[in-house]
Amino acid sequence: TSLEYDNYIGRIAIGKISNGQMNIGSQVARIKRDGSIQKSKVTNLLGFQGLNRLAVEKASAGEIIAVAGLEEIEIGETISDAENPVQLPPIDIDEPTLNVEFLVNNSPFAGKEGKFVTSRHIRTRLFRELRTNIALKVEETENADIFKVSGRGELHLAILMETMRREGYEFAVSKPQVILKKINEQLLEPYEQLTVDVDSAYQGIVIEKLGMRKGEMLNMNTGTDNRVRMEYKVPARGLIGLQTELMTETKGTCIMHHVFDSYGPFKGEIPSRKNGVLISMDEGEVTGYALYNLLDRGKFFIDPGTKTYEGMVIGIHAKDNDIVVNPMKAKKLTNMRASGSDDGITLPPAISLTLEQALEFIAEDELVEITPKSIRLRKKVLSENQRKHVEKLNKL
Repeated sequence: TSLEYDNYIGRIAIGKISNGQMNIGSQVARIKRDGSIQKSKVTNLLGFQGLNRLAVEKASAGEIIAVAGLEEIEIGETISDAENPVQLPPIDIDEPTLNVEFLVNNSPFAGKEGKFVTSRHIRTRLFRELRTNIALKVEETENADIFKVSGRGELHLAILMETMRREGYEFAVSKPQVILKKINEQLLEPYEQLTVDVDSAYQGIVIEKLGMRKGEMLNMNTGTDNRVRMEYKVPARGLIGLQTELMTETKGTCIMHHVFDSYGPFKGEIPSRKNGVLISMDEGEVTGYALYNLLDRGKFFIDPGTKTYEGMVIGIHAKDNDIVVNPMKAKKLTNMRASGSDDGITLPPAISLTLEQALEFIAEDELVEITPKSIRLRKKVLSENQRKHVEKLNKL
């Protein structure tokens, strides 16, 4: 039911013995999903005692054990007696519904905070993850610096990114995309079965938000504790950014859970981010004076003293278009003091985005730059002139 990997003993299969017993050194049959059988030998056997794992000589029915020696074993396969192989019902594994591109970080700050930054480092780490993360898929692309990684949802992919950054990796990722299928000339997309548990006072806003995201209500029940449970069938695209939005609207009282349901007809366009972004025009250190003068433009992701570069996204624009601003502008100093104008300025606190919120926020032409110390948003094309050129080409 679970897999782990150890550098010394290799792949470790974890499961429960349903019948018989297992000994170290015994010959066993590995029964694959298709029913084919491969003979192997148990090299290590580990039992569990509380949170600890102990080496044991043998284990019998009812015990949960970890077995080494079956190097290619996968989730859902059966380890059986070599002389009398009997297959247990295989476990279904949900297929990936979202993919993102992992890119080598090429921003002006590349290599300043991370320990592992090259395509070789990132490639090795992603393929090592496949040993234990069975719902993940990694594909190499024509560009050696870009890897397409598919997973079960935003959280699944965000956990991998967070783990990598804590290990010292530095990279950039694109906006998550749903995996579409084409069957009999019909375009299909993945649907998720969503359960939302919320106070009855907020059920209207939940229904409104899910209606905008093409959700179809299947059931609704009101409990004795004045909470409402709603069940929906929603396109996987509609779930991107939904949790952050509902947690804000329901003041943190909403509980969400979703599982893969099936592939169904493509539902057309789903509304995405309404606002544009504020983009830094140059590299330098942000000043409080510049941010104070830009307050009417929108909200910021940065504080005074933060270092920025050209093409870095520093805030949300109040309108629906992107604009380039100068957050490094300093106040001109004179030997004359103006009455009242030199008083200390007050800035609202910067918006701090988590990794998952950053993935939800970015648009198609933006990336999340992930390092062990920072999470930054940036445009794919950093130069303003080059962005205008690409925009013209796309319109042709």
